[in-house]
Amino acid sequence: MDPPEAYKPPKDESIPVEELHPYLQGLVADHDKIKKELVDFEASLLSIKETGITRELNDSLGKFFQFFNEEFLGHDKREERELFPALSKKLVEKGEHSQGAIPTTAVDVMEEDHLKIIQLVAVIFNFFALASRLQDNASRCLVLDAAIEQSNEFIELLRLHIFREDTIIFPLAHKYIAAAELDKLQS
Repeated sequence: MDPPEAYKPPKDESIPVEELHPYLQGLVADHDKIKKELVDFEASLLSIKETGITRELNDSLGKFFQFFNEEFLGHDKREERELFPALSKKLVEKGEHSQGAIPTTAVDVMEEDHLKIIQLVAVIFNFFALASRLQDNASRCLVLDAAIEQSNEFIELLRLHIFREDTIIFPLAHKYIAAAELDKLQS
C-alpha cells in the first residue's frame, strides 16, 4: 500500500479543475466516469465474495469489461497519442526529468501505469472466464480468489493513477503547454 503522502498533490502544482484548459477538463470528466465504474466493479467483487458468481454478477462484470474496452482504452489512447508526447517534450525542455542517460519524465510513469492496468485487466478477465468454466468447486474458488485479488490491485492502481493525472500531470500540461496547442488537441 502506498504511503498517505502519495495521495497529496504538490501544493505548487495543484490547479482547480474549473481553471484547467477545456481539453484537460474533458480528460478529468473521463476520469469521473471511470471512477464511477470502478465503484460498481468493486461492489460486484464484494458480492462475488459473499454469494459467488450469479448471472446478475456475471452481467455486471461483462458491463465493466465492455466499458473498459470501449471507454477506458479510448481515453488511454487519447492521452498517449495527443497529450503525453506534447507534455513529455515540454517536461524535458523545462528540465523536469531524471538525470540518467535517458531522461525519464512523469509521462513515462503514467505510460507504464497504462501498460500495467491493461495487463491486469487481461489477467482478471481471463481468471473470471476460467472460473466460469471450471467444474471443480475448489478450483473455481481458487481462481475466483485470484481474480478478486488481482481486481483489487487493479482498482487501487487505477485510482492512484487517476489521482496523479488529475493533480500532477494535467496541471503540468496546463502550465507548460500553450493554450493554442491544447486547443489543437481538443479538435
